[in-house]
Amino acid sequence: MFRTSARVVAFVSLSIGAAAVALAADDPRTWLERMGHAIATRNYQGTFVHEHGGQTDTLHIVHRVSDRGVAERIQAMDGSGREFVRRAGQLSTYFPEQRVVLVESTPQEGLLLTELLQLNTLAPQLYRLSEAPQARVSGRTAHVIDVEPQDELRYGYRVWIDEASAMPLKTQLRTPTGSVVEQLVFTELSLPAQIDDSALEPQVDARGWRWLRHDSAVRVAGPGAPAVSWQSEQLPAGFHLTARSTRLLPGAGSAVTHLVFSDGLASVSVFVEQPEPGAAAPSRRGGLAHAPPSMTTLGSSVAFSTFVDGHRVIAIGEVPADTVRAIAGSLRAGDAAGRPHDGGHH
Repeated sequence: MFRTSARVVAFVSLSIGAAAVALAADDPRTWLERMGHAIATRNYQGTFVHEHGGQTDTLHIVHRVSDRGVAERIQAMDGSGREFVRRAGQLSTYFPEQRVVLVESTPQEGLLLTELLQLNTLAPQLYRLSEAPQARVSGRTAHVIDVEPQDELRYGYRVWIDEASAMPLKTQLRTPTGSVVEQLVFTELSLPAQIDDSALEPQVDARGWRWLRHDSAVRVAGPGAPAVSWQSEQLPAGFHLTARSTRLLPGAGSAVTHLVFSDGLASVSVFVEQPEPGAAAPSRRGGLAHAPPSMTTLGSSVAFSTFVDGHRVIAIGEVPADTVRAIAGSLRAGDAAGRPHDGGHH
């Protein structure tokens, strides 16, 4: 929902007549459509509280949408002075205590609450939509929409949508049994028609600081591309492969294949490390090929690490542990033409 890589949301105002409000009160999908339109296009600024993994963070955000694209600045309110400034596909993170600025290329998919844009298009066999009684959030009347998973393989959402503007005022990521995994609540929010450039500049003076730049991963093609093509079998219901690339990541000594699996809302990233050139192949009867799998919780995400056909596989997603384990376990290694390797799966 939100990470320090600063996934960020924009809000849009809507003119809602009394008759439309009455109709939408009985139609959660209509409210989700209005919220999706709100998320896509409006300026906003305010303060929100983010709770995840037993940790609570309070942050101030300025977010602007213009013909030059989306720009935003997020500032931690814990006294650390940490700031995150995103513009033109680049995220700059300021660490005053270390006097360091980390600059990374980042896709628009990293915006806060981006996943909520998909809520009104979900397959009904995977998620059930309903509306709970209205509630008050930060002094505003909100429609409460539940997006409940139909099985144990994915999380659901509860979203509090402002009746006047269709803004998401509060969101919860929830387990199939209703436990809250992650929560974000706006305690202050305004919707200015314009935001000056100065409001998007970092509030710290970084002159003389050390700047670290992590460029985008280099795509591997041609002779340098790995000979292994990864296929998936028996994926969890509703999940399918949505993206595939093979890249040299910063600091990695060999190519890494990145696969993304999604059901339209939940997504799992899988990273497959290629053995370094010249490295001895691990034995199928011992060594790395039989290293025990491990599961780690990272805030609201779960990471599962294992070995498949001698390759290290790491699956990460905001989904239940069984789902990342099942997706990692569905992988099969083949040659570049997609033919499966002999020797089975480990």
